[in-house]
Amino acid sequence: MKTVLIDTNFLIECAKNKIDIHEELKRILPMSFEVAILDRTLEEIETVISRGGKEGAAAKLAKTILLTKKTAIMATSGGHVDKILLDKADENHLVATMDRELKQRLKKKKQDVVIIRGKKKLEVVGA
Repeated sequence: MKTVLIDTNFLIECAKNKIDIHEELKRILPMSFEVAILDRTLEEIETVISRGGKEGAAAKLAKTILLTKKTAIMATSGGHVDKILLDKADENHLVATMDRELKQRLKKKKQDVVIIRGKKKLEVVGA
């Protein structure tokens, strides 16, 4: 079973565009999977919520969805979220992000990445 690690910006974009992450992942992934976030991602969401505005509202919705869908939260020992995601990416972990730099670093590492295509659908982009 694969674990799909979701980045903060990906969560917020999915909330803004009303994309059901779980349903879309079922559609595009042929294997069984679980959805997870890092504990640091939850901290980043809290920061965005505290800023308010449209981003804050989308972050609040994303947090609500995470809690209702019982998304796994992976404990980390601190550090930058992108570096942790890059380190965890392997044959058992798939990263979902919209961060251009992180996507490029994952491709250099020969890892597939889940992205949002056309603001409506998720897609796995090969390394």
